[in-house]
Amino acid sequence: MFQTLLTFKHNLRAVINGITLNYSNGCLEGFNRKVKQIECTAFGYANFSNLLSKIRLAENKVKEKEPSSLFAA
Repeated sequence: MFQTLLTFKHNLRAVINGITLNYSNGCLEGFNRKVKQIECTAFGYANFSNLLSKIRLAENKVKEKEPSSLFAA
């Protein structure tokens, strides 16, 4: 408990700014967590572009390709 209070005292200005200002980095931290989780599950990807494609698909930035009409019966 003493170490926590000492840390707050050392970073008092940042703590007060975090309490009083409306800015937050929560969205960025959430995105970072999602990317790290994808990296863990996609450990065996052959190259970096496949990883980027997986991240874009998870964020709905890119739509998946529609199936080819050759396979539709």
